[in-house]
Amino acid sequence: MTAIRTTPPRPVDVTVLFPQLAPLARTATRLHPRPGSPTVHDSSVGGPLLWPADEPWPHCDGPHERGATRRVLSPDDIRLLRHTHAAIASRRHLGSPASRPTPEELATEKRILKGRPWPEGPVPLLPVAQMYACDVPLPFSQPGIDLLQVLWCPFDHPTHPRTAVFWRSASTVTDVLDTPPEPPAIKSQGYLPEPSLLAPEQITECPAFMELDKELRQELGDPSRWDGSRPAGPQEFYEKELSTSPGWKTGGWSRWSLSDPMSRRCPECGTEALPFLTIATLEWDAGSDSWAPEEERTNPTPLLLGIPPANFTLIGIARGSSLQLHACPADPSHPHIELVQ
Repeated sequence: MTAIRTTPPRPVDVTVLFPQLAPLARTATRLHPRPGSPTVHDSSVGGPLLWPADEPWPHCDGPHERGATRRVLSPDDIRLLRHTHAAIASRRHLGSPASRPTPEELATEKRILKGRPWPEGPVPLLPVAQMYACDVPLPFSQPGIDLLQVLWCPFDHPTHPRTAVFWRSASTVTDVLDTPPEPPAIKSQGYLPEPSLLAPEQITECPAFMELDKELRQELGDPSRWDGSRPAGPQEFYEKELSTSPGWKTGGWSRWSLSDPMSRRCPECGTEALPFLTIATLEWDAGSDSWAPEEERTNPTPLLLGIPPANFTLIGIARGSSLQLHACPADPSHPHIELVQ
């Protein structure tokens, strides 16, 4: 676990101004991943998994179409590039006379950027997230389940990585797989999460504006109903400041940015699927910076030069979007739903 991260209080308590929202409120757990060195016993993003040695590692059978991709790199290529860039950035930060890339560093980058052969056959999945129930409340998991593991294929299917979800009991894993296979190449550097530890924080969320009924939307859109707050754009104020948090989280409500809300029904039993994990490119952006943790304002987490603010895991999904996973609350083992927003 990392140091505590605290979401600033919301500008107003919207459930007091609009009591109809109170029954709709849900608990979400913001994960606040920050670069670290997780082990198989830690809740993490991009860290090693507590994976049974006698259970086959999951692979994706494809298809893995090249499309417009010009080159692909291996996971080790990407790690070495990140290490090299971090070393250069550190020298610049310290004002070292040797702040420019060395000939060896330039040669290494040139070699790496030549790329790797396009993979053929099944591709091993990459670990994306692991969460122990003792660290992060797992939404609607079944009795005896205390560990959630998410992996993905690091190629587009068709616009984002395809995910695989595993719910298990940690106590049943007595012999851990030491060296899981890795894909020989990855579609995008943004599909390799930087190993990160979590700082879980529970907050309360309300539905996105367009998920509310018409009458409540009308009330929220009336500036006169906001007492002294009087926001110039009530709908935008509610959407950006009061309803759903950005960034990595479990539970809560779905955020909608690329489309209006759509039905998410379990493909197996028809039950309404609910969000259980949001995989985010950014923890906040220019339109949602009020959600930045208080600790980041006084002691910001260092980032490499050129990395967008709040991109702590170095993940990049659909030009800065998030991948929201929804599961069946009646039986989370039913097929889950992926939603890019």
